[in-house]
Amino acid sequence: MSVPFIAPDTFVTYARGLALPTLSGIYTDLGLPARTEGASDGWAWLTHDAATCKGGDLATRASYLTGFRYEDRFGRPNPLETVFLASTPACECPAGQHTMVPHCEAHPFHFINSRRGHSVTYFNMGARRESRRHGDLLVRELLAAGIVGRETPRYETEPGFNADGAVTLRIVIDHFGLPATA
Repeated sequence: MSVPFIAPDTFVTYARGLALPTLSGIYTDLGLPARTEGASDGWAWLTHDAATCKGGDLATRASYLTGFRYEDRFGRPNPLETVFLASTPACECPAGQHTMVPHCEAHPFHFINSRRGHSVTYFNMGARRESRRHGDLLVRELLAAGIVGRETPRYETEPGFNADGAVTLRIVIDHFGLPATA
């Protein structure tokens, strides 16, 4: 699988365990109709334009889908899992430099994985931002790629290594088996 192209200033919400018409309908009912949508490999996905949608709202909705708010609809415990990706610039706001402080609405975390109503792993991608993360889900893969850890020589020996987060995005895509959105 090749790295899917995620257009700049785009938010992508993937949901596993949910049919595309249901996912699309939920977001449309919330006043957040998708720019594009699709389904493949067990994942349904929607894209939204950052110029017309608040990323924080979309990221929050992705987490809500997996929680108690939808247990009556999807079962208890809620079996859904979501992955939220953002191709917006990393938040430079003072609060955006910390993993446990919510980012501004315009700049959600680049990667958020949610289950059972909680964002279990989240971080920004590229330029060593992955070292400021919450959750341990992808730590082994990030360590093996030399993106995080005490020793990260690739940053010194390969100028521009993972500056745009492409290596991290590849790890996320491979771990979850996410389909391309374009």
